[in-house]
Amino acid sequence: MARGRLPLIGHAWPMMRDPLAFLGSLARQGPLVRIALGPVKAVVVCDAELAQRMFRDDRTFDKGGPFADRVRDVVGNNLSTCPHHEHRRQRRLLQPAFHVGRFDAYGRTMSAQIADRVGAWRDGQVLDVPAEMGMLATNVLTATMFSDTLTPAELKRSQQDADVLAADVLPRMMMPKALTKLPLPVNVRFERAHTRIRAMIEAIVRTRREEGGDRGDLLSALLAGYDEESTGADRTLSDHEVVNQMLTFHLAGSETTAVTLAWALHLIARHPDVERRLHAEVDAVLAGRTAGPEDVAALELTGRVITETLRLRSPVYILTRKVTADTELGGHPLPAGTVLAYSPYPIHHDPDLHPDPHRFDPDRWDPARTPARHAFVPFANGARKCIGDRFSLMEATMALASIVARWRLTHVPGDEDVRPATAAVIRPRRLRMRASSRVS
Repeated sequence: MARGRLPLIGHAWPMMRDPLAFLGSLARQGPLVRIALGPVKAVVVCDAELAQRMFRDDRTFDKGGPFADRVRDVVGNNLSTCPHHEHRRQRRLLQPAFHVGRFDAYGRTMSAQIADRVGAWRDGQVLDVPAEMGMLATNVLTATMFSDTLTPAELKRSQQDADVLAADVLPRMMMPKALTKLPLPVNVRFERAHTRIRAMIEAIVRTRREEGGDRGDLLSALLAGYDEESTGADRTLSDHEVVNQMLTFHLAGSETTAVTLAWALHLIARHPDVERRLHAEVDAVLAGRTAGPEDVAALELTGRVITETLRLRSPVYILTRKVTADTELGGHPLPAGTVLAYSPYPIHHDPDLHPDPHRFDPDRWDPARTPARHAFVPFANGARKCIGDRFSLMEATMALASIVARWRLTHVPGDEDVRPATAAVIRPRRLRMRASSRVS
């Protein structure tokens, strides 16, 4: 059992107060460490090789446990939450939406949304960076998911509801299941936001099913999905299944990209040498314009900055699996029903995998120096690896390059020391930056 366990609440307090410090401390206690989060007991996998074994055997180490269960309460049964026996069908039905042939259209939509948001800033304006990146990512994602379906008011409301769900899922994860049904403020707020955002997506799916046609967006691809390996109604996604998938994309996709961009801007401002090199790259590639999908390959340093940001501040910092049959991992017996927790943080800060692991060094991802594949797992790995990883990396690279090409962001005095805030993802707690135009 990990050190520092308290009566009744176990390790919930250090986990809520500073999850990155707590998770980092576990790696020093062994490759597998038992923790208690209130009533929930789990074994945290801190070793990269053991994590890879868990990823590869998704039948034995199936989706489950408190985090997966609470996420399923919000987004339903979908690709990210379904058990192993349903996963392959869902993956086949969703894969066409992420086919390389659709990425140019997605990228053009991303570029237009990025230009609109970044172009609205004023020289000298002080930005609430996490909020601004949240709206940018929400605008990009909803446009690529739903084309032009949402009004500005609906966009703003959906972002606010997504923020509520992201903030409240962690405390609800640590509650006994019975408490999540009580009319506590956290539960009332959560349920209202969940009801609104789900109803919005249900209405869009109904309308688009009736209209038909392919608008080149994610929703069109899901509605047209067809699985030849299934039979009967299982060959397509029902409206209910489409809503579940789109709800996941909306909540997870916007939140993770937003916090990655916010942390990247903070880190760039703290490292003037990287900032100067980024300016040189974007000036050469973009010359002040907004990045498009055709520019991503040339934005090599920008891509490495995103990768290094994901290593240092991986947005999703804990996920859970459940053991389906008696097994062992690293020589330790794990009975069926054991909850495993996995975090990228101990792996991404392992000095044997990443020398000087707390230093921001985008050049560690130079192709000549790239660490082993198992050393970088922000999107997990194996059959359950995030299906939207390429989508997310393209969006983040285009957005960061476009911002840096047009603006220089500097910390407001007193706000340089940015601490992580705990929610469903690791956000900057307070990050205000001043935008200075780089375009004459």
